[in-house]
Amino acid sequence: MTKFRTSTKFKTSLKFFAGAALLAAVATAPARAAEPATLVAQAEPPAIPVVTPRVQTVNESLEVTGNADAVNQVMLVARVPGYLEKIHFEDGALVKKGDLLFTIQQDQYKAQLQQAQAQLQAQKVARDHAHLEVGRFTGLLKQHATSQVEVDHWVFQEKTAEANILAAQAQVEIAALNLSYTEVRAPFDGQMAKHLVDPGNMVGSDPKSASLAQITQLDPIYVVANISSQQALQIRANLDQRRLSLDELHRIPVEAALSDETGFPHQGTLQYVAPSIDPSTGTLFVRGILPNPKRALLPGVFVRVRLPMGKVIQSALLVPQRALQEDQGGRFLLVVGPDDVAQKRYVKLSSLVGSWQVVTSGVERNEQIVVGELWRVSPGMKIKPTPAALDR
Repeated sequence: MTKFRTSTKFKTSLKFFAGAALLAAVATAPARAAEPATLVAQAEPPAIPVVTPRVQTVNESLEVTGNADAVNQVMLVARVPGYLEKIHFEDGALVKKGDLLFTIQQDQYKAQLQQAQAQLQAQKVARDHAHLEVGRFTGLLKQHATSQVEVDHWVFQEKTAEANILAAQAQVEIAALNLSYTEVRAPFDGQMAKHLVDPGNMVGSDPKSASLAQITQLDPIYVVANISSQQALQIRANLDQRRLSLDELHRIPVEAALSDETGFPHQGTLQYVAPSIDPSTGTLFVRGILPNPKRALLPGVFVRVRLPMGKVIQSALLVPQRALQEDQGGRFLLVVGPDDVAQKRYVKLSSLVGSWQVVTSGVERNEQIVVGELWRVSPGMKIKPTPAALDR
């Protein structure tokens, strides 16, 4: 028991002297030099491309989504019954107006034409004979060698023959027309679809067997769209509630573009505007006509259509489309503010002019707009504005 107490006191003494030695070492250690009170240099602000808005006169326009539509699309049919003898085109071929496309069995119709021509010739002979007899019996009547009844008979025969000639001529024309129907020709320049009947089949005997193929005119081509009633009313207001004449309507430009095209490379004119707004959709139907020599536009394809609003904006401000961004608050730009700090500005937009957009509010004429490296810039960030040159 005494030995345990002695050991414990000894250990406590060792701890005390070790702590005292540590304190003495700390007290006698040389003081560490204080770190210099210098600020860490900040990183250089990134150089960001900027531009100022363009200022120009703009004809206000609206952009809507529409479709291309064929000016002419015809289902070619057999107008006379007969066996289909030959097809004169390849499926999908481009054809010219008047080109021969199908030939239907012609022998029967040639014979019918010859028969009608023979009937016409017989009636002409009968008329000539009756005319001679009228003259002969008229002379005999003057000599009191015949009666008036005989003269009247031949006059009747002559008139009847003349009437029969008219009927025979009509039969000849009908037979010739039926013969012409055995050759189905292109009604206009266009592109053929696939043929629907093979040679050797009976065609024209009933409506189901009458359809032979479809031909579509691709140049020119329609673009059709529907504009909202609000837009239609705004256009009318811009025109001072005046309705355009047909000549004025046909001079209004219409532009179109496919979804993968920049700008509006296809230009034409307005061709038709519906006289009233469709109450079921609340829209107004409009149609433009455009040249399409390279067949870039196909019926049914979706297109972007630009139509003039009938209003000219003087000194309009335009910003590059590439500078526009969008969030839940709407479309906005990043603008260089005081001390070169980027600011977010929500803007109101109007017409599109090439790759530039008209801005009606939210930005001033001399302000700098961020147009490049948008991913690097956020509102409140300090930047180094670098003027950039963009295509007009």
